[in-house]
Amino acid sequence: MKPVKRPKKDPANLTMSAQHPEAQHSRTIRPDLQLIADMIDDGSRVLDIGCGDGLLLSYLVEEKGVIGRGMELSQEGVNASVTQGLSVVQGDADSDLNTYPEGGFDYVVLSKTLQATRDPRAVLRQLVRIGSYAVVSFPNFGYWRIRLSLMFNGRMPDTPLLPEPWYETPNIHLCTIRDFVELCMACGVVIEEAYTVGAALRPRPIRSLHTANLCGQDGVFLLRKA
Repeated sequence: MKPVKRPKKDPANLTMSAQHPEAQHSRTIRPDLQLIADMIDDGSRVLDIGCGDGLLLSYLVEEKGVIGRGMELSQEGVNASVTQGLSVVQGDADSDLNTYPEGGFDYVVLSKTLQATRDPRAVLRQLVRIGSYAVVSFPNFGYWRIRLSLMFNGRMPDTPLLPEPWYETPNIHLCTIRDFVELCMACGVVIEEAYTVGAALRPRPIRSLHTANLCGQDGVFLLRKA
């Protein structure tokens, strides 16, 4: 399937919008979610996988007029989303994505969920099969603060993004930005746009993979099938 025609956006404008969402929208959300929202065209069909309590999905529906659907593993998240009037079903990204038709959505979003899946490679392939574009974000395990924490403390890092102790964390496949780029290449997935979000929650386009891998707290990628 050919991807929908998507006008190329100026990275500088995209980043500026993500830093100052109030300049364009009446609601404000976290900078990383705003960055994802800015990648998605108004009025498009969106599937948000691992949508949690529906924060991003409700924003997309209300502010960008998208036709939104969601999938969430936890019953609490499903309940919170449905309470807001969102169309969200309970499901597991590892086992339930094959029920969605090829090209069923313009965008499929997987925000900070990939690292919690059992088979990230299979999930990535499903994302670009279901959507003309996929937006994926994840915590970067190559971030310099995490490297220093491991080096000096000798323990798994305890950060706002990775708060659970190693024996309780749902994150079973942590990766770096470099790891993810190499996975996309191995799977034949095209990276259309790539950004990092640093400690100051300021999105930046990735121009150097080395710098992004070291300084980016999160990675945010817009992908499509080759």
